[in-house]
Formats: sequence, C-alpha cells, structure tokens
Amino acid sequence: MKIAVTYANGSVFEHFGHTQQFKIYEIEDGRVAGEEIVDTEGSGHGALAGMLSSLKVDTLICGGIGAGAQNALAEAGIRLFGGVSGSADEAVKALLAGTLKFDADVRCSHHGNGNHGAGGHCGRDKHGCAGKGGGCQ
Repeated sequence: MKIAVTYANGSVFEHFGHTQQFKIYEIEDGRVAGEEIVDTEGSGHGALAGMLSSLKVDTLICGGIGAGAQNALAEAGIRLFGGVSGSADEAVKALLAGTLKFDADVRCSHHGNGNHGAGGHCGRDKHGCAGKGGGCQ
C-alpha cells in the first residue's frame, strides 16, 4: 500500500489542487516502512491524479477536494479520504488503525465566487468547504 497526503509544514494541506507537496508513505504489514516528500512542481488539479498514479499511490488523504479531481482519482483507482486536517503523520496512523475521521461527501462548489484564493481554508470549515458537502479541488 502507498498513501499520499497533501502536505505543508507537517500538516495535511487543505486544498488538493493547490498542494505544493505530497508526503508519500510506503506501508508494509500495516505499518509505515518508508516515507518521502515529493514536490508537485506546479501540477494542478487533474495532473495531480496522474502524478499520484505514476508514483503507484493507491490512497490519498487530503483536506478539501472538488468533484473533478475526485473523478480523476477514481479513474486512477486511488481511494480518497477527504476533509482531513491536522498532522499528516497522525492521519496516516489513524487510517492504518481504522480511526481516521474524514468526510466521505467532501465537495467544493465555491470556485469563482471570490471566497477562495491564496491562503484559503479548504479542508477546514472557514467557508463551508470541508464539512457538510464542502471541499476543494
């Protein structure tokens, strides 16, 4: 199993399509056997799913994520755990323990309305992005 987490400063980054790094965890026998930080090199929304697929990632933990990116991940066979915040390492531990709190219905519908920009708060409930039907691409 290979898990990718949208990553910034030790935490789950709040916006899939704007993440500049993923932390990749190699899982063997139910535990972390290796980890590395990978730069996205400016890839955006759709390209990130291809990037993860090329890295042989099969699971993604992220904050907010939109429908288009979710579809691209599904087509690539990558399981999604969205609406997550906090420590990236702790999120992976929780996933492996079966206790990860995530939003199975994470969505983002606010793009283009001026509420979303650099420093936005996707994956958190600042503007309804992560909870109850929210999320970002």
